[in-house]
Amino acid sequence: MELTEIKGNLTVCKLADMSNMDTTKEFFFLAKTDDEISLVCKTEDVPNKCTEREDGWKGFYINGVLEFSMVGILAKLSTLLADNGISIFAVSTYNTDYILVKSGHWKKTVDVLEKAGYKFKISGNSIE
Repeated sequence: MELTEIKGNLTVCKLADMSNMDTTKEFFFLAKTDDEISLVCKTEDVPNKCTEREDGWKGFYINGVLEFSMVGILAKLSTLLADNGISIFAVSTYNTDYILVKSGHWKKTVDVLEKAGYKFKISGNSIE
């Protein structure tokens, strides 16, 4: 299975409302519930009026389209990383899963996954 790094630094934040959210940006995840509005985006794209934020994330995604009948892909990755002391923040789209790890664990994440047999495409501006 092939994984690809998301270029750049990511931030997980909480918004009071979506009025400052620029939906023209190339990469973001937005979730709204009765309790909160959460945003994952590139650090340079964080809206001015976020109520909380946590910088310092890197991420990757599983290449290709994952059929809904496929079982255990995210569980296998998350267990492998958890067994190596790496916590994750996972989000999914219709097609695939995205996994974020803290930047300080990036090199270890790549090493663990490659050792487990995953092929990892690394971009030119990876964080160590």
